[in-house]
Amino acid sequence: MTDAPAPNAPTILVANDQEWAARSLDSILVAQGYRVIRAYNGRQALERAAGSTLDAVILDAQMPDIGGPAVCETLRADPRIGRMTPIFITTAGASGRQERFAAYRAGAWEFFGHPLDAEAILLKLSVFLDAKAASDRVRADGLVDELTGLYNKRGLLRRGHELASQAARRREELTCLVLGPDAPALEAATAAAEEMARRVAELFRRTGRTSDAIGRVGLLQFAVIGVGPADTVARHLVSRVNDLAAESGLGSLLGVSEVAFRTRQWAVDCDATIADFEALLQLASGVGAVASPVSVKS
Repeated sequence: MTDAPAPNAPTILVANDQEWAARSLDSILVAQGYRVIRAYNGRQALERAAGSTLDAVILDAQMPDIGGPAVCETLRADPRIGRMTPIFITTAGASGRQERFAAYRAGAWEFFGHPLDAEAILLKLSVFLDAKAASDRVRADGLVDELTGLYNKRGLLRRGHELASQAARRREELTCLVLGPDAPALEAATAAAEEMARRVAELFRRTGRTSDAIGRVGLLQFAVIGVGPADTVARHLVSRVNDLAAESGLGSLLGVSEVAFRTRQWAVDCDATIADFEALLQLASGVGAVASPVSVKS
């Protein structure tokens, strides 16, 4: 008889419409002390995820309503799941290069074909859960904005200083952009501000590079610190954000036809300190003056 999972056991969502495959995963995980929540299609997986605190997710690629990659993309957009919850995609069908890359592009951390390698699943799950625990500790230390799942100002300052050190070692430029929606009707949309922030944050999660530090510095202001010339960083990000904002109908939330993003950008000296970054973000928010190692570009 299998012992019940410990109260603090990691919870894994397993979504698979094939009973034999789901039972196989269930038995592997429960035997190692994990708590398992079952779902039998994509919509049910999203419902279970919305109503549970999950440590990892294992999705079948070919569920009948919504495939695993599409469910994975939706879960990645949810701040409760975010980027640091391990998601595996499995398949009993084709498992070649094309299917594997589709899973990775959707945000999966790993892809497994059948027959499932139980030892590999358990080993990788253990490593990935350790990484998630480290991320959760960072969040608990107050470096992450709880609403959006991005860095808060404190986290952005710390990460910006790290990126400045990296850029200095590589003799590369460093750029800081501050973006916010240019919406005339914004004052009338106070009640929708938090929802707007969540949706804007999703645009940045979808468009930002993994190496960028992205954080929320005001009610609807977001800052990006990335290695590279300002024009290159801005051209990549701003055009994509504006395109996605138009596609998503973001303006309807504010009662306007469309929302365009304004941006200001600064070149950052690679010797910048945390205090310099704090002064820069104060300047971006219209507060105070900027410290000398940060040069303002028009």
